[in-house]
Amino acid sequence: MTTNNIFRQVNGNIVKLVSIPAISASLALAARFLASAIFISAGFSKLGAGYAGAQGYMASVGLSGELLPLVIALEIGGGLALLFGFQTRLAAFALSIFCIVSGVLFHSGADPMQQIMFMKNLAMAGGLLAFTLFGAGRVSLDGEIQIRAF
Repeated sequence: MTTNNIFRQVNGNIVKLVSIPAISASLALAARFLASAIFISAGFSKLGAGYAGAQGYMASVGLSGELLPLVIALEIGGGLALLFGFQTRLAAFALSIFCIVSGVLFHSGADPMQQIMFMKNLAMAGGLLAFTLFGAGRVSLDGEIQIRAF
């Protein structure tokens, strides 16, 4: 068996596995949870004691601190929308643009750590664009299986 055939067989098995509705729904839910966590926690970290620090960081790159409430709203609101699968394509697209813009503004330096942070932002944008393309999955407020809102 050639290496190419081995990869075809493994990929075929993965396709079969993820075509099982319960597996597919579980993976989509896990993906939304994992992708949303960074935005929700980042938004909440900017509230209270973190607010002034976030404003100062924004000012350090020439942005007005008056934009911070919008950033917090996007991070928490977009993160929660992604988590619950509500208007997922819109939330994911907005968050992907936010990742790219914030990556360019805050992490475009020559420092190796900033380069890693920049690439992290681009990777997150890529994942979010996949949600933009494919949606939230069945177990979501947008999906086939409706979750009752509180």
